[in-house]
Amino acid sequence: MRVADLIFSSTFLATIIRMTTPIMFASLAGVVVARAGMMNLAIESTMLTGALAGVLFSAWTQSAWLGLLGAVIVGILLSAIIGYTALVLKADMFMNGVAFNLMMGGGTIFILYLVSGSKGMSTGLLSKVLPTIHIPFIENIPFLGEVLSGHYVLTYLAAIIAVLIHIFLIKTKLGLRLRLVGENDQAAESVGVNSLRIKMLAMCISGALAALGGCFMSMHYVSWFQTDMTAGRGFIGMASAALGGARPSGAFVAAILFGTADAVAITLSMLSIPSELVSIIPYVVTIIGLVISTSFMKKQKGLLNRAKQNIFTVKEQKQ
Repeated sequence: MRVADLIFSSTFLATIIRMTTPIMFASLAGVVVARAGMMNLAIESTMLTGALAGVLFSAWTQSAWLGLLGAVIVGILLSAIIGYTALVLKADMFMNGVAFNLMMGGGTIFILYLVSGSKGMSTGLLSKVLPTIHIPFIENIPFLGEVLSGHYVLTYLAAIIAVLIHIFLIKTKLGLRLRLVGENDQAAESVGVNSLRIKMLAMCISGALAALGGCFMSMHYVSWFQTDMTAGRGFIGMASAALGGARPSGAFVAAILFGTADAVAITLSMLSIPSELVSIIPYVVTIIGLVISTSFMKKQKGLLNRAKQNIFTVKEQKQ
């Protein structure tokens, strides 16, 4: 089979949408905390913990929706702890995130072993999976129906949440306060905004979104939990948030870019190409994207500084 036949197919486009979903949740989690003037490096570990929590709660309750709810609550609690240690106890936010990533990387294995007796996979647990959605009328359209219909419920939820986050940040009073805190928390405090409360809220929203991304991995993409199954998607989501300028629309486009890289890697794995070479494609694209984004931001910052200097020069000449 030719590469072109694989790339230009409805299956490939549907794979892009599927692979973009967890990255989308992670990128939106990164956007919210970035607009609040913070950095949540523990998005990766929160996704991993949420993936495990979704499997455990769904197995205990025999309900996929209760499993999803339990995972979201765990994600919120974990992010609240991270926020408290960083904002109240004044722990370094970067090192705080690194510590939680290391802790939960091993912690999820330990919890899995306690519950199932396995250190690798939760196949012994009768966990549930969330349903897929078939869109009426669209599912009957050739090619388009194969691409857009029949995806998992969290895939459509990710698109809806991206729109809601945009509306929240731009159109709501609370979103305005969150952006104000991110730009200048002292100015926000001077007008009566509790910056600590706003930042904790941003961390909790970030934790909930990251947990949803983790649940997609363990309750949709597959029906079990596996150690380190997020495979760096939390970090890729943070990169897409940065590449998108910490805006939901930009993060949406960047997440699709990285999801496409994942889809290309999966497609090329069907051919006689070394798996080691194929597996690095998403991470190479991430590095290239960050380099381009950083270069562009530096150029824009330089242009802005020169514009300010020109304005000051004109004012001095007038005086």
